[in-house]
Amino acid sequence: MMNEDECKPRIDYPCLWVYKVIGRDLEGLCCAVAEIMQGSEHAVTPSRSSKGGAYHCLNVEMTVESEPVRLALYEQLRRHPSVVMVM
Repeated sequence: MMNEDECKPRIDYPCLWVYKVIGRDLEGLCCAVAEIMQGSEHAVTPSRSSKGGAYHCLNVEMTVESEPVRLALYEQLRRHPSVVMVM
């Protein structure tokens, strides 16, 4: 039986990471990313929007220094009221 560490992919830090951030309001989504990423060097590029325009997606690319930093940013994005989902 494998333990949890054997199932996780190995990530060497620092590394380039892309968060896909999804929300209903594009402007609110951009503000959420700017608020959370302030002071961190990052690039934001638009991704897809749903067919009816109800959902929008941004790619947020940055170098993360460690797993705790990567997970903390994920949680901050996920908990923001303008964000529906983070991948």
